[in-house]
Order: sequence, then structure tokens, then C-alpha cells
Amino acid sequence: MSNTATPMQGKRVMVTGATGGIGLVTARELARQGAEVIVVGRDAGRSAAAVAQIKEQSGNDAVTSMLADLSSQQAIHTLADDFKRRYDRLDVLVNNAGLMFTKRQESVDGIEMTWALNHLGYFLLTNLLLDTLKASGPARIVSVSSSAHVGAKLNFADLEGRQSYGGYRAYSRSKLANVMFTYELARRLQGMSVTANCLHPGVVATNFAANNGGFYRAVLRPILNVVSISPEKGAATSVYLASSPEVDGVTGKYFDKQKPVASSKVSYDQAAWERLWEVSEQYTHLKAYA
Repeated sequence: MSNTATPMQGKRVMVTGATGGIGLVTARELARQGAEVIVVGRDAGRSAAAVAQIKEQSGNDAVTSMLADLSSQQAIHTLADDFKRRYDRLDVLVNNAGLMFTKRQESVDGIEMTWALNHLGYFLLTNLLLDTLKASGPARIVSVSSSAHVGAKLNFADLEGRQSYGGYRAYSRSKLANVMFTYELARRLQGMSVTANCLHPGVVATNFAANNGGFYRAVLRPILNVVSISPEKGAATSVYLASSPEVDGVTGKYFDKQKPVASSKVSYDQAAWERLWEVSEQYTHLKAYA
């Protein structure tokens, strides 16, 4: 295949949450562009099925899977350690795994699940792989956020919703954290050969939030089916940020429909970026020198 057809030839990419939805499509499309793709999922059976599907649909056999529950900090450490034992290079990390929980739950680490998975999962995995990304430069970090961050605020006195919990509020807060994490990460990586950007994928027709049971299936899912876009359209900006030469060197931006756009006013508070970083280090027991 020509380089025109395979612009990602020779690149290694990790996509989290890649066994379904926009993560699966992102992994497939990057494989179609010639990338070596590592699918990260929680379930062995779904991960194996995703790898087989991507190989068949992309015509690319350089697709493998690694297992991790990204709400578990020990599992993230194991994933990063296993990756570094097997590989010496990572060109693109796509942080995609995330869920919404209508009822408050806690992770194995005793942390509210939305915060543990959607934000701390991004923060910890990225920082554990950062040395490899730097050594592979130019490299890219792409984090899936959402327009749901608009209107959200970080209440540093109650980030886990222990005093007052709402599923959508917790999700929105985690998506704001994704944006602010990206901005602070990009600031810390200035002058280095690693870029960090985030994005809104759109309202996508996937099984997102199906983990919440009856109300979701009976009421919310039929509504979303009417207004949602396809996973292919939802993955387009992730694929663009992971692969397009148009964003070479572009960093610290929030994208929608493959264009940089303004995020919420609150998201530009640099003091809050720094505080979020410090709090995230405390949660993960990690001193991150990005």
C-alpha cells in the first residue's frame, strides 16, 4: 500500500475503550491508515472480538489487545508496565474510555467511579506512558471530552459527590476535568515533541451509559437514538487529531468537528488547572513531572 493510503504506516497507537462505540471505530480507522493499533478493553472476549473485527475491516494484521479496568489504579499501573516491557515506542495515545453512572458507585480504590474512570484514568495512564511518548516524539495525546463540560464547575471540596451526587453532574465535571487536564498537560509539555489536545465527539449512537439499566434503556436511549450521530462521525475528530498532518505541532486545543473551538469560560482558569493537577497527583499517589 502507498504512503498516501497509509499515512500512519510505522506509527504505534493505543486506544482505550476500544471494544465498542467511537473507540472501536477510532482504532479501526487508524488501522486502515496503516497504524499498529493496541486496543485496550476490560473484557477479554470483547477485546478479542474487536481485534478480529478491526483486522478484517481494515486489512491490517498489526492489531493487538491489552486488558485493563481503567477505573483501577493498580490495573493502570499493570497496563503501563506491561506495555513498556513489550514496546519501546508509542506515537499516539487516545484516551477514550469513559462512562456515566446515574447512581453513585465507588471504584476498587474507594473513589467515585465517574471521577476514577473518566478523569483519573486519563491522568494516570498518560503520565505513566509519558516518558515513552517523549522518547517517540513527535507524539500525540488525544483525550475525548464532551460539550457536556459546558456549565460544569469543579467543586474541589467535593469532587466525588459525597455531599451531593447527580449522574450527569458528575459526568459533566469529569469532562471539564478532561479539558483542563489537557490544557495543563500541554502547558507542561511546551517545547517538547509531544502535543496534547481534546475534543467533543458529538452525541453519538452507541451503548454509552447502558450500564445504568432500566431507565436508560426504556427512556434515555430511544431519545438519544433520534438525535445522535453515527459512531463513524463521532470518531472522526479523534482520528483527525491522531493522524492528520494538519495538526502537527498543534497543542492545548479543544476540537469539535475537526476544528479548534472555544471551551467553556471556566475551563481557561489556569490556577484551577494547576490545582486539579496537584489533586490528581494526590489521588493517584503519583508525582508527575510532565
